Amino acid sequence: MTDPMLYLTIASAGLAALAMVTVATLAGWRGWLQLKQLELARLGGGGEPAVPSASARIEIADLKERIRKLEAIAAGVDL
Repeated sequence: MTDPMLYLTIASAGLAALAMVTVATLAGWRGWLQLKQLELARLGGGGEPAVPSASARIEIADLKERIRKLEAIAAGVDL
């Protein structure tokens, strides 16, 4: 039962399985990194900044107006 070839075969098979899992994981990691690079290039690195939509501009203007009113209230100015 203490055959050295059995242990050598089991160790070799384990090492081969570990190598396959490592190679597959590395390929997946590289693919994920490439996907993230493409997303970053598409979102912000394209050159021209993205123009906000009309509803987003209206919301920002509304928030600025609210902030202006709150600052006036904090300063004690009647509107």
